[in-house]
Amino acid sequence: MYAIIKTGGKQYKVAEGDEIYIEKLEGEAGDEIVFDQVLALSKDDDLQVGSPIVEDASVKAEIVKHGKGKKITIFKYKAKKGYRRRQGHRQPYTCVKITQIA
Repeated sequence: MYAIIKTGGKQYKVAEGDEIYIEKLEGEAGDEIVFDQVLALSKDDDLQVGSPIVEDASVKAEIVKHGKGKKITIFKYKAKKGYRRRQGHRQPYTCVKITQIA
């Protein structure tokens, strides 16, 4: 059994017990959250595809932790002009564990 959910502008294929890293959400570690934008739901060999979402379907998850991803470096450079700009960025994330697909 799996579901395809939409959160943070991205789509994720999840099953019960999975831990996924998604865009940062509000809440503390241990809080329960509900994803109600379920795009597709599969039980056994039956596949329900929403248009755009499946009615009366939800995915419950528990927040495991918050954190920041690896640092990326943005470097802008223009040849022969003396122009150099360096900037770093760490994207915040939330790790959630899927507890129930309903």
